[in-house]
Amino acid sequence: MRGYLKGYGHEVLLVRQVFTHKDGSKATLHLVCSDLSCDYNATTTTYKKRWAVEVFHKSLKSNASLAKSPTRTVRTQSNHVFMTICAAFKLECLSIKTQKNPFALCRKLLINASRAAYDQLQLLLAATA
Repeated sequence: MRGYLKGYGHEVLLVRQVFTHKDGSKATLHLVCSDLSCDYNATTTTYKKRWAVEVFHKSLKSNASLAKSPTRTVRTQSNHVFMTICAAFKLECLSIKTQKNPFALCRKLLINASRAAYDQLQLLLAATA
């Protein structure tokens, strides 16, 4: 349906998408589109594409530590951004290969690294005892 949003002076297209989760619960997603020539399918398809970008951006920030850059110069900041994009891309490729969520893969890597570090600590403590 078409309508207006409070504080926005132009007419918009309002779309309601109802879907069912794997557990059987229902959810509703309300979408707004400023392109009045779009229909329901075009709006929901565009949303799916944009949502994939949001998920990748979240992966960049959370899994590849994009926001945690200790750099100060433009060159080192550029290098950090480039390397986080490379890391997130490799994680996505691994995610596709293993059919696992990138966030789950990252947590699994963290757990395995912590376990290996703990085992190494135990060996060092045993050698000094």
